[in-house]
Amino acid sequence: MKTLSVEARTHGLVLVREAAASPRGLLIGFHGYAENAEIQMAQLETIPGVEDWTLVSVQGLNRFYRGRSQEVVSSWMTRQDREAAIEDNIDYVDRVIAATRAVKAPIVFAGFSQGVAMAFRAAVRGKVPGAGVISVGADVPPELLADASLRFPPTLLTRGEKDDWYTAAKMESDAAALTARGTILQSLTYKGGHEWTAEVSAAARRFIRSLADGGAK
Repeated sequence: MKTLSVEARTHGLVLVREAAASPRGLLIGFHGYAENAEIQMAQLETIPGVEDWTLVSVQGLNRFYRGRSQEVVSSWMTRQDREAAIEDNIDYVDRVIAATRAVKAPIVFAGFSQGVAMAFRAAVRGKVPGAGVISVGADVPPELLADASLRFPPTLLTRGEKDDWYTAAKMESDAAALTARGTILQSLTYKGGHEWTAEVSAAARRFIRSLADGGAK
């Protein structure tokens, strides 16, 4: 018996909230495991002052029902065919950008939990380099840190002080690795656990505004 990995065409669900006026940029969000695009869009909309940004929430291609409910949720990948899935997802995001970016405005990628890896991969390996990454509750993908040729954009690293998944030690390790590469970095430890809170949204707004001033400081 042999095992094949066969390329197949599929479609992904993407939510777009257009900017109120001429967009200052594109803010693209990636949800966590067993979440969906609606959940992440709601998180993006809590960031103060993003009315002048086009918000895009991308849903993972691996859809399933949450428990016994009829709610459709997604994940980004499993360990099976992981490398192929990474390439598929990067291509997916490239296509999302092509479909939603009307002008050559900056792109900021934001991820929560499992979506953090997608935000970093899209920012550093996609066709359009990211202007910034907002990381909430998960680590930087190790394969990106292992590649010395990759350039990371300004980054906001955040974690909840009660988060047992993305621990203080993990965030300190990521911060040290990014700083050693010369990455402009902000970090935040907020009250709460493995969640996106109002404190995260406020920090995200400060970070986005700092990009217009030349980088996170």
